[in-house]
Amino acid sequence: MATQQQAKKKCRQYSVEYLKYGFASAPQNQQQPMCLLCEKVFSNEAMKPLRLLEHLTKIHSDKVDKNIAYFQSLREMFQKRKSIGNMFASTSQQSTDGLCASYNTSLLIARSGKPHAIGEELILPAVREVLHTVVHNSPGQIMKAIPLSDNSVQRRVDEMAENNEETLCNILAATEFSLQIDESTLPGNQSLLLAYVRFVKDERLVQELLFARQLKTDTKGESVFNVVENFFKEKNIPLSNILACATDGAPSMIGRHRGFISFLKKAVPGVLTVHCVIHRQHLVAENLSGRLYKSMNTVITAVNKIKAHSLNSRLFRQLCIDNDEEFERFLLHTEVRWLSKGNCLNCFYSLFDTVVEFFQDSNTGLCDGLKNIKDDIAYLSDIFTKFNEVNLQLQGNDVNLIKVKSAISTFLSKYDRRASIVPARSKAILFAELINR
Repeated sequence: MATQQQAKKKCRQYSVEYLKYGFASAPQNQQQPMCLLCEKVFSNEAMKPLRLLEHLTKIHSDKVDKNIAYFQSLREMFQKRKSIGNMFASTSQQSTDGLCASYNTSLLIARSGKPHAIGEELILPAVREVLHTVVHNSPGQIMKAIPLSDNSVQRRVDEMAENNEETLCNILAATEFSLQIDESTLPGNQSLLLAYVRFVKDERLVQELLFARQLKTDTKGESVFNVVENFFKEKNIPLSNILACATDGAPSMIGRHRGFISFLKKAVPGVLTVHCVIHRQHLVAENLSGRLYKSMNTVITAVNKIKAHSLNSRLFRQLCIDNDEEFERFLLHTEVRWLSKGNCLNCFYSLFDTVVEFFQDSNTGLCDGLKNIKDDIAYLSDIFTKFNEVNLQLQGNDVNLIKVKSAISTFLSKYDRRASIVPARSKAILFAELINR
């Protein structure tokens, strides 16, 4: 019944005669009247001459005597104002959208690690070509709305970084956290100090990069501590919020009297200090047996003889292509990083026959030495791969003490079970069999 009543309900149409009462059709809905004097929009039921006249008489009594030409001029003024407003709104929206696109693209450039000039040199021309070829629209206006010059990208990245840094520092000012400090040397002999923090947020463990600061002169423990202390004072973060601090084993970090840790303990007496697990692996790897240590150095010598000379590198790459090898070049071995040992050895053992063939004529002594230690290389490759798998379980944003202990206990339990079955065998053979499983 109600549906039938709604169907029978009359929908009134606007008439030009209503203009003499000061009403025009509303821009949003042509079936609703709008007063040109107060720009109030009425419902469709109010579109009656008596209702319109009543509004003009009661609300705008001083305009009752105006003729229709007056209201026509008001309607023309309103239409012009509306069209100008739409034009500015459209331009403003385009400018806002272009600015958002500029920030989002700048973030992509920063994450990719590409030069900031790539925005103006590659991204904008590529977008222009896509719009012109695929969308068939004029790309000029859109390109103007997206500033991606070298300086613009730099400003966008700095603004986003400042916002993220400010948010992080506000959290750290009211939260206890752990700190990790690492000092590295860049290719240009510049010393860079990196600081990472870990804290609990919304019942979840969070890890973030806190800052990267250049050490302008020396890298002594006091200099490192001064950089950290000045940053914390600048950001109003209390040093007492530091619960624990992880560093590498460098003397400038863990020195008893002049190391960074000694200065930190004076400022925060109850802080817990730990040795970074990555650098611990480097120390353990140095304690190989004499035979394995010699074999490892032989592998490193062979890799360096190929990688250090561009001609040898090109010749070796071509030989790998001719032999249809899986890899075409070596990975460099880095002393500090434990992962590089496993990856370097795996790659080397996969290319072992090609390496022997490469040195067969140019360096017979090294070639014979590699043939004699092939079994050692296979063993080192397997054991370091196993160590890498275990150590990867000890790192990451979601790792906690329980997960770390579980990973280590699982690895040790496998070894202990195997050792109890065959107690007379050497540890090297046990590890090898454990890996082969």
